[in-house]
Amino acid sequence: MENYFNYFTEIEERFQQCRQTKTLLSPLDWALIESWKEQDFPLPAVLAGIERAFEKFKTRPRKYQRVNSLAYCAQEVYRAVEEARTNEAQTGTRREAQSAAAFPSEELLGFLRRNAQAVEKASRRASEERNAVLAEDLASVAATLAASATQQAAKPDDDMEALERRLTALEDKLTAALTRASAVELLAGFRQEVDRMLVPYRRKMSAAQIEPLERQFLKKRLLEHYEIPRLSLFYL
Repeated sequence: MENYFNYFTEIEERFQQCRQTKTLLSPLDWALIESWKEQDFPLPAVLAGIERAFEKFKTRPRKYQRVNSLAYCAQEVYRAVEEARTNEAQTGTRREAQSAAAFPSEELLGFLRRNAQAVEKASRRASEERNAVLAEDLASVAATLAASATQQAAKPDDDMEALERRLTALEDKLTAALTRASAVELLAGFRQEVDRMLVPYRRKMSAAQIEPLERQFLKKRLLEHYEIPRLSLFYL
């Protein structure tokens, strides 16, 4: 079974193992992993693509250089994912769903409750700043999170992927509300930041590959700006 909810950790550790040194991933790297997760890239294929990228890098003559970004591995990851999907289609194999055993009950409840409280706090800040529409949107998300925690406590749901889909939908709703409420200057600054980071990779990545990466980077920056945590179980 794929280690579904260790997606980020597995990718970070494999990149560091291949690089043969510990290094902090950049905001762009984390956004890239987010975009792969959003597109349902199988973890084994992503890890295989990272390994292939480093194998090819080792054949280059200038060996004193290092791979400093996960984005360097992107093309090999895309190839590995395409191969995995083709094989899945040809053989009819499907990945298994993740069970509730992935998380202790109290850990999951604490995660949902903390996130509900954080979003409610952001709602109060928006109200104090006289942004009534954003305050209402955030309060709605906070209430839904709190209700999910109450429901999970009363009757635990064994289908973690169904819960993850609901949390992802909530996060998308949250991001849309924050985008609508944000000043044009703030959003423009975030876009300039991601544009600078992508300069070395634009020629190697297609528009279809760059678009989800940009979207995830902007989401990450928006949530950080408004001090709101990620809702996905990947961040538990």
